[in-house]
Amino acid sequence: MVTKNQIKLVVNLKQKKYRTQHGLFVVEGEKTVSELLNAGLEPFGLFVDEVEKGVDFNNPELVSSTILKQMSSLSTPNGVLGVFHIPVPKPVDGADWVVALDAVRDPGNLGTIIRLCDWFGIPHLVCSQDTVDCFNPKVLQATMGSIARVNVAYMDLGAYLEETALPVYGAFMDGDSVYQQKLPSKGVLVMGNEANGISEAVSGLVTSRISIPQYGKTTTESLNVATATAILLNEIRR
Repeated sequence: MVTKNQIKLVVNLKQKKYRTQHGLFVVEGEKTVSELLNAGLEPFGLFVDEVEKGVDFNNPELVSSTILKQMSSLSTPNGVLGVFHIPVPKPVDGADWVVALDAVRDPGNLGTIIRLCDWFGIPHLVCSQDTVDCFNPKVLQATMGSIARVNVAYMDLGAYLEETALPVYGAFMDGDSVYQQKLPSKGVLVMGNEANGISEAVSGLVTSRISIPQYGKTTTESLNVATATAILLNEIRR
């Protein structure tokens, strides 16, 4: 039987301060929960709608649709909700490319970028302290389970870029075309804030300014940061 305190805890975990306080986060959906379990993340609690059939988890708590709706962040819950312990980030090594985000604020953008890192085999994603929390429910929905396979580390971005031995590439509107670059086998790709791009402090630590050339004769001001990341990672891996 789920208690009122359990329901209150899950609801509170929608807010970052409670996720930090308890060291827990919530994901929803059978596929995402399964991927996190398979990746070895430690579950705190698994809740399954009692009418769901064929959900194969060890010791889930069966709850009513009404209770699950109270706990869920979704307008229409999808039957499975998991509470997990927040994993300790791994050290960021320089064995491959690293994506670094400078104050990316939109949850959908961060979730998509985590998924892109998973797709392109980027093991580490470095985020500035003012980037949106990767355990935000909207971020987790957008990752589609990729959060289990990408190491997301929050740190002082400037300090990290000063210390790394890798070449640092930054995405700028006025940078040199990425299609004319001979990209190395490893480096750091810095992507900036949705409205302001890479900050002045961080831009001073970029060793190569690159851009995606515009071919259309439109008045489009810039590409969405997640879209730009996809194009640049494709070119890096190509």
